[in-house]
Amino acid sequence: MNILAVGAGGFIGAALRYLIGKITISENTIFPIKTFAINVIGCLAIGLITVLAAKNTHIDQRWILFLKVGLCGGFTTFSTFALETTDLLKGGHTFVAFLYVVLSIVVGCAVIFGAELLTGK
Repeated sequence: MNILAVGAGGFIGAALRYLIGKITISENTIFPIKTFAINVIGCLAIGLITVLAAKNTHIDQRWILFLKVGLCGGFTTFSTFALETTDLLKGGHTFVAFLYVVLSIVVGCAVIFGAELLTGK
């Protein structure tokens, strides 16, 4: 049952990730804004889920697996992040690659701290 919970969440997360990737935005920059946004949203979601699960220990652990491992794992895009960073570096865009890495890490961690503050942890 745990595997089914993770798989179902992963399916939904991956489908959401795909759909967001299909959104057309006028990108006048080489900065990978959609992947950045997905990673930040994923960090916020996993932060909120973690805090709420810790506060509500009666929640079935399969729901936590579904949300954290499945949904967030399928939705966030660290592998794409790494690939895009490598492509930026190979394309000679060192500053943009550096900015992308630093912002992704700093904003991602800040959002998780923010989620903890929002939930009163």
